Amino acid sequence: MAPLSTLLLARFGAGARLGSLRNQLLRWLLIPLVILVAVNSVSVYNNALEAADLAYDRSLLASTRALAERVSIRDGKVVADVPYVALDSFETDTLGRIYYKVSGLKGETVSGFADLPPVPANVARSEAYPALVRFYHADYNGEPVRIAALLQPVYDDSMRGIALIQVGETLDARRGLSRKILFDTLLRQAIMLLAVATLVWFAVRLVLRPLMRLKTEVETRDLKDLSDVDPALVHKEVRPLVAAMNSTMARMQQLIASQRRFIADASHQLRTPLTVLKTQAELALRENDAAAMRAIVQSIAATTDATVHLANRLLTLARVEHGSEAAAMAPVSLPDIVRQVGLELALPAVQKKIDLSLEAPAEVLVDGQALMLHELVTNLVDNAIRYTPAGGQVVLRVLAQDGGGALLEVQDSGVGIAEAERDKVFRPFYRSHASLASNQDGTGLGLAIVREVAALHRAAIALSAGIDGHGLTVRLTFPPARQLDAPAL
Repeated sequence: MAPLSTLLLARFGAGARLGSLRNQLLRWLLIPLVILVAVNSVSVYNNALEAADLAYDRSLLASTRALAERVSIRDGKVVADVPYVALDSFETDTLGRIYYKVSGLKGETVSGFADLPPVPANVARSEAYPALVRFYHADYNGEPVRIAALLQPVYDDSMRGIALIQVGETLDARRGLSRKILFDTLLRQAIMLLAVATLVWFAVRLVLRPLMRLKTEVETRDLKDLSDVDPALVHKEVRPLVAAMNSTMARMQQLIASQRRFIADASHQLRTPLTVLKTQAELALRENDAAAMRAIVQSIAATTDATVHLANRLLTLARVEHGSEAAAMAPVSLPDIVRQVGLELALPAVQKKIDLSLEAPAEVLVDGQALMLHELVTNLVDNAIRYTPAGGQVVLRVLAQDGGGALLEVQDSGVGIAEAERDKVFRPFYRSHASLASNQDGTGLGLAIVREVAALHRAAIALSAGIDGHGLTVRLTFPPARQLDAPAL
């Protein structure tokens, strides 16, 4: 059989299925109560039996003493002067039978039932009475009997000694009294248990009523109502749960507000290129000159590319903000990701005659999501190439940190970001003055995506001056692999 601790863990552990709180409270209150009542009933019954046995033993001893008073020595012999009426009262009783035996100084039977069971050798003298009496149980004539054995001094002028007087009774009267005591005890305990169970049931209902009010309060709320639940509705032990609910609803409000801001910003950002596309299409429909038509179509293609780029960035930002946390972290080779992104973006770098270089060891592992890290590096390198003038330089650098962890740097010789704006460029759609002046086609989402992915990977991010004091250096510090315990950002 499984130990109690194992059973309790299986019933109430983290993986256990929880049922009704009311039923659990009633079980945990009533089952121990039933056990305690049962134990108390046994104790009360045993105490009553002891008291009954003591009373019956006292009566048995009184009969033995009454008989002992009639024992004396005559003509050098022990005799028992038991009248017929006394014998009749000993032999028959309304509730059972009485037996007696008087033994002389040498153990010879003087009077009574000669075959009455002798006193066992291991029976001690009773300390409850000031007499040399011993009580014991035996079987006589196929019936259990209780016997009192009294040592009675007898003497005359010629001799003296100790006579043994034994009086036994059948247990019918005791058993009848025992049954009555048992019935009375069980009846009283059952009535008490029923009364306590009723009170416990009403008490549990009363105590759980605030939880029912809380349930009604939550169920009847409007779907859009995410305001705090009043902790005063419930007991103080349940208020931490209400506080956690309120905290969750506050986070939901923040998430919904964030989604609304994102949708508003996205619709605002997409409205302009879509309007331009519509205008360009209308111009193309009215244009009859083939050369002018070609120029308009080229403009439409460029606007479409910019719109697709913006939509992709918006989708990436939405995925990072709201969906990437569910993916599992795993050891990822950071140099491999940087090398892959460098190869993917080598063509635009070559087209602008930008020197794109990579400095990285063979292997540096970080805990992360390969797809998200690829997006992070792609945005950094794309921004560096986009805002670095022709003939410039972009350096991708991966370094292993002492004690574990990794350092990723993307350094360029472009327009850079003013120090006063470095905290603002991580906001969605914010663009620095220098980037607006050098490139009108940006989205203002690249560094926002970088910030979200860095936060997901517990990486610290910092901006500083770039190559030879010009341009920009983006530095990300990743914690050691398998040690993502606390956020660094």
